[in-house]
Amino acid sequence: MKWILVPLGIIVSIIAVVMVIGALLPREHTVTRAARYKEPPAAIWQAITDYAKFPEWRKGVERVAPLPAASKGGWVEYVKGAGRIPLEVDESVPPRRLVVHIADPNLPFGGTWTYEIAPSGDGSTLRITENGTVSNPFFRFVSQVVLGLRATIDQYLKDLAAKFGENVTLGN
Repeated sequence: MKWILVPLGIIVSIIAVVMVIGALLPREHTVTRAARYKEPPAAIWQAITDYAKFPEWRKGVERVAPLPAASKGGWVEYVKGAGRIPLEVDESVPPRRLVVHIADPNLPFGGTWTYEIAPSGDGSTLRITENGTVSNPFFRFVSQVVLGLRATIDQYLKDLAAKFGENVTLGN
């Protein structure tokens, strides 16, 4: 019986430490990342707003559906490992600026993504700013300590580059 209690005690202790650390981490965060592409702003805009084609180029996005309740437009992403994420458009200024927010207050995370596209030489720079909130201490620990707050944006920018057959260097 003792051989069961020791591992169980260790597991409970680890979970408690993760929850305490998560509770001490800030609920809100801001992350900005950017990448330069050879494509013109109109091509970047087309790619980031044609949500029906996201599963073709975004890793982890299994399918996408329109968000019927969205007044300014929106979609629902079905993401492997994260489930259903509804996104609603707050602002759309083609081909320069798009702001979307997570439209489900019951998720353990939320916030906005602001996409800013600017001409850059013979191509474009796409800058994404995430103003996020992670309410659950466990998810806060995982997102900040294990995965890193940049992970989702970095993957998005790399996936977009791959869509265009490019490699990108990421920056702020």
